Amino acid sequence: MVQLSKRLQMVAGFVEENAVLADIGSDHAYLPTYLVKKGVIKKAIAGEVVKGPYESAVKNVQRENVSDQITVRLANGLQAIQKEDGVTTVTIAGMGGPLIAKILEEGKALLSSVKRLVTQPNIHAVSIRDWATQNGWYIVDEKILKEDDKIYEIVVLEKGRKEYTALERLLGPVLMEEKNAVFHEKWQREVKQWKQILKSLEEASEETSIQEKKAQLLKQISEVEEVLKE
Repeated sequence: MVQLSKRLQMVAGFVEENAVLADIGSDHAYLPTYLVKKGVIKKAIAGEVVKGPYESAVKNVQRENVSDQITVRLANGLQAIQKEDGVTTVTIAGMGGPLIAKILEEGKALLSSVKRLVTQPNIHAVSIRDWATQNGWYIVDEKILKEDDKIYEIVVLEKGRKEYTALERLLGPVLMEEKNAVFHEKWQREVKQWKQILKSLEEASEETSIQEKKAQLLKQISEVEEVLKE
């Protein structure tokens, strides 16, 4: 049985039973293989843009005897999805938030049958929340976790519209409510970095752009510290 990392296990937990899955940037196709073997899903597409990981995914799918259920495709982003696949859930894990948002933006015409997006950005989850708000998706659930000394967020989207403040898009509306220990650790670390940037800006010129940057950072620090205090 394929063993998933803690982060990918959490992603897998958001894939609904009997979903038709497209796992984009599938690497070794571990996630779809795990879900098929567990009987959660019967059919999946594993999309990979790089030849080496694509070949690894093909070998892994063959070795695990799931070739009848998992189709591995060499394709850029959501181009791995074909209309006749009837994909209902897309997972994109282990990339930066801006790259995930770019993949979603470039392939949004291929999301017509998709009901759920499960994204796991390594950094800048705000990019995904911004994209969702602009494209008629809303946040169903979120998780934040620490694994091997790295902090990851999971943002789960479904179709529909909901308004979020800039602060909610930055921190995550669900994560802001839960405010677990990892959330505190992440944002305390971020605030510390912002304060260092602010200190370096204090010594910079008095240009308008620098003053605006300082004002923006001060506002951000104040708002995030307020959330952490609550």
